[in-house]
Amino acid sequence: MKHAILILSDPKGGEEALGRAFNALAFAADAEKAGDEVQVLFAGAGTRWPAELTKLGHPAAKLYQAVRPLVKGASCGCSEVFGAKKEVEACGVPLLREHKLEGTSGLASVRALVTEGFTPWIF
Repeated sequence: MKHAILILSDPKGGEEALGRAFNALAFAADAEKAGDEVQVLFAGAGTRWPAELTKLGHPAAKLYQAVRPLVKGASCGCSEVFGAKKEVEACGVPLLREHKLEGTSGLASVRALVTEGFTPWIF
């Protein structure tokens, strides 16, 4: 199986948003352990998560580090819109620009993932 796990929840959204991100990362770990191909992507307000998840003491920091090799990247255009581009870069998360869309610097392409056989999961 091939999974594309997209985290769109905003870390400013409180416990519910944390629950979404935590469960996305837990799903990634579970799927990888089962031998599935997994990619984790951050898009929308979710591009703010890498900076949060790398903070010492964050409740999901250890889980994030465990699945960090599965992180494909963060949508470049989204990271710009949501003010997270510098933080994404500082965390070493690649900026994704496959979807060339006028008025943006490029976005992550969910369509490309689907054509590659990935099932998208939105958190």
